[in-house]
Amino acid sequence: MTSELIKRLLTDAFKPELLEIIDNSAAHAGHAGARSGGGHYNVTIVADAFEGKSMVQRHQLIYKALGDMMKQQIHALGINALSPSEETKGNF
Repeated sequence: MTSELIKRLLTDAFKPELLEIIDNSAAHAGHAGARSGGGHYNVTIVADAFEGKSMVQRHQLIYKALGDMMKQQIHALGINALSPSEETKGNF
């Protein structure tokens, strides 16, 4: 299952304190990306690797960790990437 592979790849890459993956693919049935097999996912991840990084840098790290999945298995990916210090401040 795609969400399990996303979880494994992100866990291996970031050793997150928190990782939540929501599969919204069913809500997009019939959408062009869904017809080609790509799913719609939202990821919330809290990891030390994001400390001091901009939002763009955080997204780039996640895209790199997911690699080729971004080409076909994932059509849309919502990302909420936080450092542990941001999570404790309630920026979740």
